[in-house]
Amino acid sequence: MISKKKAAFIMLIAVFFVILDRFLKFLAVNRYFDEPVNLIGDIFKLNFIQNYNIAFSLPISGIGLNIVISLILVGLLIGLIKLYKKGYLIIAYLVLVIILGAASNLYDRINYGFVIDYLDLKYFTVFNLADVMIVGGVIGLGWLMIRNSNRELLR
Repeated sequence: MISKKKAAFIMLIAVFFVILDRFLKFLAVNRYFDEPVNLIGDIFKLNFIQNYNIAFSLPISGIGLNIVISLILVGLLIGLIKLYKKGYLIIAYLVLVIILGAASNLYDRINYGFVIDYLDLKYFTVFNLADVMIVGGVIGLGWLMIRNSNRELLR
């Protein structure tokens, strides 16, 4: 069983990442880094990009995508509540991290018509902390599934 202190710490980290993501997106849309800002040489920098597509720049966009993402978020939220009630707290927190990241990007899509990306990793892609939360949550769930394939899921 996960302790209340550990659960509170996980929640605090998730909330911190959402606040930091929204703050960096605010800076980006308000042109605080119109010119790329090098963080680690020219390998990693802050660079505002309007992303009209979905993950990895797949050319899918529009109101239909917003509806699909909203329905997925509702489904994840229902699943989160069921997981939490059954005591699968670690899994519930990972799903919550995915929901928070996806909700931040959906907020961008609804308000701006695009997702605000700002972390530019040379030779890879431009992304944001919400993307990191989504991918991190999915990797965490995958790791738990592999680790616990022959046992009951962690509570």
